[in-house]
Formats: sequence, C-alpha cells, structure tokens
Amino acid sequence: MRSWLGEGVRAQQWLSVCAGRQDMVLATVLLIAIVMMLLPLPTWMVDILITINLMFSVILLLIAIYLSDPLDLSVFPSLLLITTLYRLSLTISTSRLVLLQHNAGNIVDAFGKFVVGGNLTVGLVVFTIITIVQFIVITKGIERVAEVSARFSLDGMPGKQMSIDGDLRAGVIDADHARTLRQHVQQESRFLGAMDGAMKFVKGDTIAGIIVVLVNIIGGIIIAIVQYDMSMSEAVHTYSVLSIGDGLCGQIPSLLISLSAGIIVTRVPGEKRQNLATELSSQIARQPQSLILTAVVLMLLALIPGFPFITLAFFQRC
Repeated sequence: MRSWLGEGVRAQQWLSVCAGRQDMVLATVLLIAIVMMLLPLPTWMVDILITINLMFSVILLLIAIYLSDPLDLSVFPSLLLITTLYRLSLTISTSRLVLLQHNAGNIVDAFGKFVVGGNLTVGLVVFTIITIVQFIVITKGIERVAEVSARFSLDGMPGKQMSIDGDLRAGVIDADHARTLRQHVQQESRFLGAMDGAMKFVKGDTIAGIIVVLVNIIGGIIIAIVQYDMSMSEAVHTYSVLSIGDGLCGQIPSLLISLSAGIIVTRVPGEKRQNLATELSSQIARQPQSLILTAVVLMLLALIPGFPFITLAFFQRC
C-alpha cells in the first residue's frame, strides 16, 4: 500500500514538473515523433502511442464543438502540423512491425479483425469506403472552405479596417476598442491563412495513409511467401487484416481531426459567444414551422405499407 502511495506521489510530482515546463514537453513530443521514424518500437509501446493518438483526436474534436470563437484556439493550425507528424511517425512504426514481425500490437490487430470480421472482401470494401469519405468528402471539402475563407478574409481586410476607422472618427468606439478590433481582424486573417496551409498537411497525410496500406499488403504478401513460406491465401489474409487495422488506426484519428478543422473553419460566431451546440439548438428552435412540416412528412411516410410504422411514429411524436 505504501509503495502504491509513493508511486502516486512521484507521478503527481512528475506531472507538476511537466505542467510547469510545457515547452520541454512539446519539444520532447516532437523529438519522440522523429525518433519513431528511425527506431523500431515494441508492440506494447505502439499500443500506448496509438491510444494517445486516438485520445488526442477526440479531445480536439470536443474542443472544436465547445469553442465559442475559432480564435479561442488560434494554435490549431500548428496542432494540425504536430498531429500529422506524430501520426505519420506512428504509421511508419506500425508498418515496420507489420512487415518484420507480422504483429503490430493488440489495437491494430483488433481494428483489423473487427472491420474484416469473417469476410476479407467486406473488410476491404468498408476500409475503402471510409478512406473515400475521409479524402474526397471531408478533407477536400474542408480544404476548399479554408482556401475560400482565407481569400475572402484577406480581400475584406481593408474594408474592415476602414469601418473601424470610421467608427473611431464618429465617436462610436474609443481608441482602445478600435485597437482591439484591428488586432482581431489581423489575427482572424492570419488564422484563416494558416488553416489554408495546414489543411494541405491533412490532405497529404490521407494520401500517405492510402499508399502505406497498399505497400503493406503487397510487401507483406511478398515477404510472407518468400521468407516465411506461407501459403498465398494465408499471407493475403494475415497481411490484409494487419494492413487494414494499421490503416484504420491512422485514418480514424485523421478523420476526427479533419472534422475538428471543418467545425472550426465553418463556424460563423454570432453576437453572443456560444458553443456550436447552443447556437444550433437556438437557431433551429426559431423555425418551428420546419419542425411541424417534418412531423407531417414522417406521419405520411409511416402510412406507406412496408415502412417501419413504430420508428417513424416515434420520431414524428418527438
């Protein structure tokens, strides 16, 4: 019991030191990401690093949802770069384990078996669909939104500055408020420009993930047949499961971070500083006629033979 308490105290002291030296923590993370590209890692450490990757992507998504203003997280473009580097380093580490040991840890194996199930073809189709949605729908769309937002923000910057100067001359605002507004305009323009550039990293990460999966499958099959004397069917099944699991371990965090970027870039803050869920519910509630017409449509659909009456009636009542 005393040993456990001692370990807990030492862990708390270590966390306190880390909290006081955030610069060292960030530099250490970047150095670890670079070392991961060069040195082989044990499977248990890869499981820990994959868990950290998933955890951090979920944290970023929740932060994006609860943000009241995109500029409250102005470091997000830098976070995109850091997470992309970390994810690529992790992909290299897992690929090395897949090709050398045909074992990349419990999480990669569990992801692959969960998606593949008992049918390898279905697993490949599901992974392909997830990748297409990630690359074509989400990443390409967010990249375009970031590009247009940065362009319009830069084009509209002189007009915003003139409007602030006009309000200052008219006495509507004082000098301190005008200075704050100018800084906000400049910060917004720099933020959107940085987001435009950072989305290129996310796009490149998605493409790299697709290529890595193909290389793992083809290279793994060749290695299994030539070096391990596996049969063709066994090699295809083993390395397809591992490659799909490895791909999902990279694509799912990338998908979550892309969603976070999309939420932040597409936010249009209102006069009241509210999070996304609050603004969404309040603005939808202002249009009760839309909800009434939706209920009528659901009621009509419930009367069609073959449609699930109970399900449609339940949501119609909601």
